[in-house]
Amino acid sequence: MKFTKLLLSLALSLFILCNVSAQNKLSKTERVLLDDALNKAGKNKPELAKALKQVPAKELHGMAFLITYMPQTDRETLTAKFLLDNVREAYRARDNFSWCKSLPDSVFFNEVLPYAVLDEHRDNWRQDFYNRFTPLVKNCTDIYGAIDSVNRKIAKLLKTDYNTKRKKVNQSPYESIDQGMATCTGLSILLVDAFRAVGIPSRVAGVPNWTTKNGNHSWVEVLVDGKWYFTEYYPDALNKSWFVADAGKADPARPEYSVYATSFKPTQTYFRLIWDSTQRGVHGYNVTKRYVDIYNQQLLQQKLPGDEMILNVVLFKDESCTPDGNNRIHTKITLIKDGKQTDFGFSPSPTDDMNKFLVFKVKKNSKYTLEFASADKTISTEIQTTSDGEMIQRLYVEKQQVAGK
Repeated sequence: MKFTKLLLSLALSLFILCNVSAQNKLSKTERVLLDDALNKAGKNKPELAKALKQVPAKELHGMAFLITYMPQTDRETLTAKFLLDNVREAYRARDNFSWCKSLPDSVFFNEVLPYAVLDEHRDNWRQDFYNRFTPLVKNCTDIYGAIDSVNRKIAKLLKTDYNTKRKKVNQSPYESIDQGMATCTGLSILLVDAFRAVGIPSRVAGVPNWTTKNGNHSWVEVLVDGKWYFTEYYPDALNKSWFVADAGKADPARPEYSVYATSFKPTQTYFRLIWDSTQRGVHGYNVTKRYVDIYNQQLLQQKLPGDEMILNVVLFKDESCTPDGNNRIHTKITLIKDGKQTDFGFSPSPTDDMNKFLVFKVKKNSKYTLEFASADKTISTEIQTTSDGEMIQRLYVEKQQVAGK
């Protein structure tokens, strides 16, 4: 038995090394990682080997990527047919849509090629979704038009809508379509798969807990010209949605209140699954700062009423704040007026740009209190806003402590 397994492993290695054209050979690093993944596949190794043997030479790198980085449960269960179908249709989209053809391999592999988004059941959706959504984008001249067409028409096309009566949170595409319903996570999975089916790089983003209220939310991000934008199953416009203010108050220093985006390839952290807090198998990025920046930028661009202004706040350890900002303290600051909390947010950290502030919208010529916790006490600073359109308020931890003695 051991001898047979050894022969199979050697045969597979020889195939990878010799049975592809010179320009499509896997690199040494790819071969090492792939061999390790195959050795972890157990009884399912022959299926993965079959997928590698039958995949066309131009699709070999994509197949190797999927097998190398797929979750262990997939490595032990997915069939060669499932993988070959998925890879074939993903490359078909790459060949047929200009926005996908121009993508770097790294983006195509991680944000278009994957057959799954989270830990949902593995449906073989790729060819079906290609056929459903290609008519919506075939006349689009750029990726913006393709995103808009899929986004606006997906609910009507799939006849699937938001409903809390759905059977579970992390529904697969066909579980949602068969019920005609899903909540934000299931709808986001549908939208990501629809985008990927027509070559639009996309992923799920979400927050396990809002800092502003109880609850969580999931949505979708799309990559356009190297920049990530967010959207939802029921779209407004790119980077515009009802949750922007909530996401803009997320806290990158606290994992349970951070915004994450998914990745098929392993990263330094993981995507928090609210239905399974023990799972670490869905890889992700902490993208909280980007959402805070988007919210602050949109707030600054708003046309304010004549009696309102922008208050920029930053908190320092003491008054000797250094030019590189290392003296800044990241913590929650609450805005209070007439004894009632009106807003809150998180002050910039030492690693943030020096021009970044915590932004509040306030009334002109009014008294406010800025409050934050330090050690075992709460520190409050009273301020008077001006009649200008914008002001900066610097807070100091040590100065306030001394003044309170």
